[in-house]
Formats: sequence, C-alpha cells, structure tokens
Amino acid sequence: MALQLVQVNFKAGDDVALGRFWADALGWGVSHEAPGVTNVEPIGFDWPDPAAVCVDFVGVPDPENVKYRVHLDLASKSEAHQAELVARLTELGATPADVGQGDVPWTVMADPEGNVFCVLEPRPVYQDTGPIAAVVVDCADPRAMARFWGEATDWAVVEVTDEHAVLRSAQGVGPYLELLRKSGERAYWNRVHIDLLPYSRDEQAAEVARLRGLGATDVDLGQGEVSWTVMADPEGNDFCVLGGGA
Repeated sequence: MALQLVQVNFKAGDDVALGRFWADALGWGVSHEAPGVTNVEPIGFDWPDPAAVCVDFVGVPDPENVKYRVHLDLASKSEAHQAELVARLTELGATPADVGQGDVPWTVMADPEGNVFCVLEPRPVYQDTGPIAAVVVDCADPRAMARFWGEATDWAVVEVTDEHAVLRSAQGVGPYLELLRKSGERAYWNRVHIDLLPYSRDEQAAEVARLRGLGATDVDLGQGEVSWTVMADPEGNDFCVLGGGA
C-alpha cells in the first residue's frame, strides 16, 4: 500500500482571489468544488496524476500569521524567463520577501496573502517539472523525514544527505518533494499542508493505520466530521489523508 501526493492545500482569507492569483501565476485553470474551496490545476488535467501536484485554497475566517514550514518553488527555463516571471508575478500582486536569504540566485516573493514562495534560477533538474519545481518542507532531520515520506507515499527517494532529501513520483514526472534542514521551533499551525490520496476509497482506514505505524499522529484542528483524516508527520507537520479515489 502507498498514498499519492496529489495537492498542496493553502488556508486563505479569500480563496477565490488567492486561487485566481495562483492560477494566473502558474498558467492553470480554476474550479470550485464547493463554496469556500477553490481548485487550481492544469487545464484539461485528469486528477489525480503525478504529472502535476495541484493547489487547493480553502477559505477560513482567520488564516493566521505563522512561520511557514511548507512553500512552493517555481521553475524557470532561462535567466530571461526568471526575470519575466518575477515581473509578471509582481503585476499580479506578489511582493518581494526577505526571509534572511541574503545574496542568492533565486527570488523570494510573497503572494497577496503573504505566503512565501521562490522563483528559482534555471536549473536543469527542473526543466521537466512544469511550473512548480518543488514542494519544499522545512525539517530538523531530512534523513528521518525521507524515510517517513518515502514509506508513506508512492514517491521514490532520489537523494538524501544530512542537509536535505529529495523525492519524486515513481513515474519520474511532476515536481519534487524537498525536505530541507532548518533550525528553529515549529509554529503551532501551518497555513500550507500536503494532501495524500489512497488509490481506492476502501483503503483510507488501512492507510491511516499504516501511517500511525510509521510514526504519524492524529491531529484535531477543529475539523469536526469530515471525509478526510488530519494527521501530522513525526516532526509535527500537518497533512491530510483524503477520502479515497473516485
């Protein structure tokens, strides 16, 4: 058994406006599965597919201002494309962000609700990922996190060191999942988290039990009776196990 990493979930003050920003930023389409939920995915995309990790925006009364442990890295194909992308994102409402990065070749920005992301300089490894190069998770122990996420999902561990770990879908398509070593205490609540999907609706309970055996824990964020299960990885990063495939 294994789970598919299918989407990144953002809590938003205005899910429609934030979803439109990211759809324009990525060149993707917008749909609404329910009031307060905006889905952004490639046009014509048949969800789920490892060729893309989609992005969902869920409206909440108070998204909170917390230290983020999950962010997106956007790919560029050339230095000129990187500059054009930064300029276009600025026109859409993104702003420069200083997270202490210093003099680096990538550009750190924040979307209209303050979610930090990076526009990377051109790197050969990201030329076939699509607009999202990587989903990046800060952690204290990349090796341990690689073991957990490698066993939790159907993604393969591509590289692992004491400083970072890299995973990608077993099909070798779509963005990477990167686990970066960062110091500092974890914030209580993440505005951004990963959603996982079983291959069959009947497997959800078994997958949740398997994740507990790998070190995940159940989390109560006040979600009430919902079709998904909220959990946290061994370092406390929230994620959801959705209610199963169609």
